[in-house]
Amino acid sequence: MRADRLRVARLKEWLHHAFAIEDPAIEPAPEERELVERLAELVVRRRMTTPALMLLESGRPLNFIGSQILAFLGPFAKMVFSPVEYDRFVELLEKRRSIDLLVDAITQRENREHE
Repeated sequence: MRADRLRVARLKEWLHHAFAIEDPAIEPAPEERELVERLAELVVRRRMTTPALMLLESGRPLNFIGSQILAFLGPFAKMVFSPVEYDRFVELLEKRRSIDLLVDAITQRENREHE
């Protein structure tokens, strides 16, 4: 009987961590904010706002899976992109609020560009 309670307690503890999400009140780190701003500036400068926003919004449910695919492709991508920035981008996409940050930054940059 006691062993069963112990198993149940361990299972509850594991499930608690398995489905935990980060606190939405946590602000992004300054280097993440800088990366988001640079990406937004790049998108707006190349006049890719609409396709970028469509891609981000349609891929919102899959942002974590996308980050894991990017992590898998990391060794190849780091030959082309800066390894440090690439790792930061992958870590950024692992967070739930990353898509909101990118969409907001692109929208704000686009609005400033056309005022």
